[in-house]
Amino acid sequence: MKTVFLRVLEAEDKAAALLEAVQEPGRAKGRQRFEVDQQGFSDVPRSPFAYWVSEQVRRLFKDLPPLESNHRSAKQGLATSNDPRFLRLAWETFATNGWVPYAKGGEFSRFYSDIYLLVHWGRSGAAIKAEVDGKYSHIVGYQTFWVVKNPNHYFRSGLTWPRRTQGGLSMRAMPAGCIFADKGPAAFVEEDDTNDLLALLATANSLAFNALVDMQMAFGSYEVGVLQRTPVPNFSDSEGEALACLARRAWSLKRSLDTRTETSHAFTLPALLQVGGVDIAVCAAAWSEHVCTVEAELSDIQAEIDDRCFTLYGINEADRRSITEGFGTQVAEDLLPDAEEDAGEDPDENESTADAAVLAAEFVSWAVGVAFGRFDVRLATGARSLPTEPEPFDPLPACSPGMLTGENGLPLSQPPADYPLAFPASGILVDDPGHAQDLATAVRAVFDVVFGADADRWWHDVAALLDPKNHDLRNWLAGSFFEHHLKRHSKSRRKAPILWQLRTPSGRYSVWLYAHRLTRDSFFQLQNEVVGPKLDHEERQLTSLIQNAGGSPSAAERKAIAAQEGVVEELRPMKAEVQRVTPLWNPNLDDGVVLTMAPLWRLVPQHKPWQKELKAKWHELAAGKYDWAHLAMHLWPERVVPKCATDRSLAIAHGLEETFWLESTDGKWQARPTPTRPVEEIVGEWSSPAVQAALKSLLDAPTSGGSLTRTQKRKTDA
Repeated sequence: MKTVFLRVLEAEDKAAALLEAVQEPGRAKGRQRFEVDQQGFSDVPRSPFAYWVSEQVRRLFKDLPPLESNHRSAKQGLATSNDPRFLRLAWETFATNGWVPYAKGGEFSRFYSDIYLLVHWGRSGAAIKAEVDGKYSHIVGYQTFWVVKNPNHYFRSGLTWPRRTQGGLSMRAMPAGCIFADKGPAAFVEEDDTNDLLALLATANSLAFNALVDMQMAFGSYEVGVLQRTPVPNFSDSEGEALACLARRAWSLKRSLDTRTETSHAFTLPALLQVGGVDIAVCAAAWSEHVCTVEAELSDIQAEIDDRCFTLYGINEADRRSITEGFGTQVAEDLLPDAEEDAGEDPDENESTADAAVLAAEFVSWAVGVAFGRFDVRLATGARSLPTEPEPFDPLPACSPGMLTGENGLPLSQPPADYPLAFPASGILVDDPGHAQDLATAVRAVFDVVFGADADRWWHDVAALLDPKNHDLRNWLAGSFFEHHLKRHSKSRRKAPILWQLRTPSGRYSVWLYAHRLTRDSFFQLQNEVVGPKLDHEERQLTSLIQNAGGSPSAAERKAIAAQEGVVEELRPMKAEVQRVTPLWNPNLDDGVVLTMAPLWRLVPQHKPWQKELKAKWHELAAGKYDWAHLAMHLWPERVVPKCATDRSLAIAHGLEETFWLESTDGKWQARPTPTRPVEEIVGEWSSPAVQAALKSLLDAPTSGGSLTRTQKRKTDA
């Protein structure tokens, strides 16, 4: 006996469609009216009411092998239990010292998506395992593998997908050398065969496979079990080879668009330098045309994959039409559960963006990176050839091809021989016209190297786009560049700018720091060679103005003196704050950018949201929330060291595991009854009177963005 199902979800006039389905069953059949034998629903796992496809499609779940068979598998991966501690954005630190690429979902993107996270897996994840053991060991029957799942599959090449996105299932290649997450599960084939993986990648991104996945689901959460049960067609070697070639080409095209993304492992050059053109307008149009060409080819590839897979599954024309027109269990996007936290993407970051102002900002950002020695200008001049494209499952490099690196693949701190530009080994530039390390001057030098005789025109055209009012690129660098940089170096609710702007409140003076060049001595250098001399110079200027004006200054002289007083009064608290921070400064980017930068929160008054976040992290550090951080041990050893005796994960973080913990014969860890060294001795080794005095000064300093200048005080008093 058949049951009648009426469907009017897609109809604009639902009442009329429903009436038609009842009164004219022949005309509405297959569109709004479906007559189905309910017994056929049992062919599909969980027996959903999949009435919109034929019995032939439902029987695919019985007639074809599931993904989890024939030497294929799908697995759930690692949950760290403490992402702020164990995860970093890929540009915060480098994939060394225990940090490895981590596939944790992300936004909707089929075939290719950059792996933009790192997870700390030192000593096979000892600190992560210790933390999850500490959190969950009280649960009866608990085992570490409840959270650290399928570690024997880590570092294999495979396919991964976001467990939940609003765009649908999006399978992409996962390079070898990665760990995959619980929110970014992975699929594998026997012996990690590249062709088999690519053929599966094509199949899993087909409309047919997606429809079979959707039939099993009520909402858009692509759990491992659903993928494991989804049937995969049998195909010949030639059919598999054809699908693999299509997937390989789609991966290459998607990756080619990512080569303009500064934070990507694929980055080579900004978009303006990847296409030819005499000016920005021509280059922007050329990039737009390039993107359209790529997207058109991707659309053709997707259509061919869909057609081949419909045929391989044996899906007839009527069912193809039902699937293509969107019949399925997927609900409207606004009814879906929230996507994974890692799926958020700012629309301005879309790879296809061809707006001239956006492309100009990306170019200047790259030029700033070149000025600091981060990126290699020789790729733009042709002195260094663009690298060949890697294979989809090749391990990710520690640095992108666009970065200036040595033979070990890690960044250089000094220019190589015959390099056309100088850059500061200190990682310090300033916004100070006439200074030897002036940022705008260094960026202009990049324009000169790249554009030669046309540098002036490009400089003015870029300035007009970025600063329409004043056409002043220095003004944009001082006032707007950090916002651009922060936005492009933030992802998944994580902020990780690596170029830091320390600025006076008015913006008349800035110091720029490149995070990856900073050392323990950087703030001594900043105090003694940068901010201190700048203040001395401006004080001499003020003295000269006052002396030259004499006892009866003119209105113009009074105005000049007041302006110079304002400069001096802003620099004095800036120097005082640098002096306060200097004894405390001991950067370790393994802590993450936000914690490393937290003590500097008073030095970023120009960006209130960023200052607020740094200030909050500073107070949380002081309160003991991040005692796993190297900075916490540096500043508060008297608090952190005793905790290592009760928290093994902290002991591992600070190299004190053997001091406080002992592994028993059954593999379980126990706190030593007596540490191998006295706690007081360890605390004494870490403690410093200079640090303690500076810490007290920093904590006792005003909690506002900085001290009031005399001018500000006079206005407040008035």
